[in-house]
Formats: sequence, C-alpha cells, structure tokens
Amino acid sequence: MSFEPLEAELAARRAADLYRQRRVTDGPQGADVEVGGRRLVNFCSNDYLGLAGHPDLVAAAQAGAARWGVGSGASHLVCGHSAAHEAMEARLASFVGKPAALSFSTGYMANLAAVSALVGRGDAVFADKLNHASLNDACQLSHAAFKRFAHNDLAQLERLLATTEARRRLIVVDAVFSMDGDCAPLAEIMRLAERYDAWVYVDDAHGFGVLGDGHGSTVGLDSPRLIYMATLGKAAGVAGAFIAAEAVVIDYLINTARPYIYTTAAPALLAEAVLASVDLIEREHWRRDALAAHIAMLRSVLGPALLPSATPIQPAVVADSAAALQRSAQLYDAGLWVAAIRPPTVPTPRLRICLSAAHRADDVARLGALLAQQAEPPGLTRLPAMKPAPN
Repeated sequence: MSFEPLEAELAARRAADLYRQRRVTDGPQGADVEVGGRRLVNFCSNDYLGLAGHPDLVAAAQAGAARWGVGSGASHLVCGHSAAHEAMEARLASFVGKPAALSFSTGYMANLAAVSALVGRGDAVFADKLNHASLNDACQLSHAAFKRFAHNDLAQLERLLATTEARRRLIVVDAVFSMDGDCAPLAEIMRLAERYDAWVYVDDAHGFGVLGDGHGSTVGLDSPRLIYMATLGKAAGVAGAFIAAEAVVIDYLINTARPYIYTTAAPALLAEAVLASVDLIEREHWRRDALAAHIAMLRSVLGPALLPSATPIQPAVVADSAAALQRSAQLYDAGLWVAAIRPPTVPTPRLRICLSAAHRADDVARLGALLAQQAEPPGLTRLPAMKPAPN
C-alpha cells in the first residue's frame, strides 16, 4: 500500500499553516535554552517554578540512580515497585491532603487509567468542552456515555446530571485549563456532585505546585468524592503523575486500571527527584511570589490582549494560524521562544505564553513590549479585561 494519502494529508496541513515540526534543544530546561546554537528566553515551558534543572533535583536523581539503578525492571505489581516509589506516593498523598496516592509514568496514562477503570458501559461521564485531549480520550475509551458541557457552564452540567439514569456518574474537569489558563469553579462542581451523587475527577496538571500555596487547586475542598490527579513534569520539574484519593479508590485502581497494571514502573531515581522537588515546593514560597509578579507585569503591559487568566498560562488569541506562526517567528528572531498553538489543539489560534519563576523581570518586560507592538491587525485580538479566577 502506498503512503501517498499520508503525504497528501501532510501537504494539506502545510497549506493550512497547521504543519508541526520539532525544535531540538541543546541543554537543560530553564528560563534560557540553547536551540540550534542560539540562546533563547524560553516562554514555552511548563517549568513554572524553575525546578527542572535545580541542583537538588539533579543530585537526588543521581543518588537515586546510584542506589536503584536506571530501569525498574518490571511493572509495579510484579517486582518494579520500590521503597522510593512507596515513599513518593505517601509524600504526595499527604501534600495534597488525601489518604492515599498512586504514581504513573505520565499524566496521559493516569487519565486513561483512572477514567476507564472508574466508569464503563451503563455509566456516564460529564466533561468540560475545554478539557485536555487526554481526558477526552479517556472518556471515549471508557465506553461510558460521554456528555460534554459548555466551558464552565454549571447550569448545563446540572441539567445533564439531573436527567441521567447512569449507574455511576463521574464529572471530569481540568482545574486549570491548559490552553486558556483559566480555572474551573471546583467548589460549585463539588456541590453539584454532592447533590447528584457523582464523583469528581480533577486534572490539576497546571495547578499543582503553583496554586493553593503549592498544594494545588483543590485546597479547601475536603470531600471523599474528589479524585485528584497532578503531573510531575510541570511545576514539579521531574516527570510522571499521580492520583490521590480515598484508599479504596487507589486500591481499586491498582487492581483494575489496565494502563497501570500492564506497564513497566517508572525509574525509582525519578521518585527520589520528586521527593526533593516537593520539599522545595513546600519550602520556597518565593518562587510563587516571583511567578505572581511576572504574571502581574505582563498583564499590566498587555491587558485585554490576553485571555482572562491569573495563572502562568497567558494566551494571546490571534487572527488565524498564519498570524500565529508569523508572530511566533518574529519573537523567535528577537530571541524569545513563544509557542504558536493552532487547531485542532485549540479552536482559535493563539500565542501561548508560559511564565516561570526563573524568568528575569526585564525579559518579561521585553516580551510584553514586543507583543504590544504586534497588537495591530493582523496581530493580537483584543479581548475583555480579566475577571477574577474562581477558587
């Protein structure tokens, strides 16, 4: 069989300014990165606290490799679950205020594992339309009835909950929406879950380490119905993910979640690095203070050119995909790396600016000034002023 249909699809993507390519970095992640022999200020990374290259994490990983080796050897349920994994899970559960936790190699895997294990045929899952792709895939693969509600539309969610006859009901939301940077109204969602006897699965990939004094977006929401997931490759600066919940939920996932059961455990050296990271997240409050200052500075310069967001994700919607690529290229030429995000990842093309505690104030100011210069057509689309984020 010829690959001509694939070549034709790729050509169509190029023509629509939707073709994607990788840039190769030549060193560790940080506020500055080396790409193709150039030093760039990195406004693409989810390394929100500047921990990805922190010497404490590097030292912990090195010591972990010396003690545990590199490969874990098998799945957690065979012989791959080490004392380092056990200690990490206990620390993470305590840190987010849950009785137990379970670690995964990636956030995508955690979402697939949890949703497909918790609901199936005869059940219903209720999901925000702006949820991450991994949550959408998990909902579809679960074989439960997949009911989506408009972004943060609690009235529509309640109508769906009130009319379902499903055996199990699972509400699935991002805590911080990865492409818009705004937050889900978690307290109100939890109230609906109580009223309609549902579980709530919260993906806090972009809130853990940043919000709730580092403890995440669900601080203050003390409910056994809440099942919490966070990734460890963003603010935590390492890799992997974890789910924290009631002990019975974690035990159920260990016994039924196929993506957990049938995969090799992540290296124990990463668990050692996560333990070091959580200590820094808990101790070094100045990182979140610096991050908040950068967010305030950028918004003071650009104002309504940015979508409403009080988080490190600061998106600027542009006219079309061509404009997104053009604006991103102009910034790149100026030494600032900002990602152009286009359909189908998002319905509207945008520059997705990611801020970090490791950024320098003058670089954030320079980014704001250059973006302001691009604000006339075909540049940034002007949007309503920011509203306070929920929670």
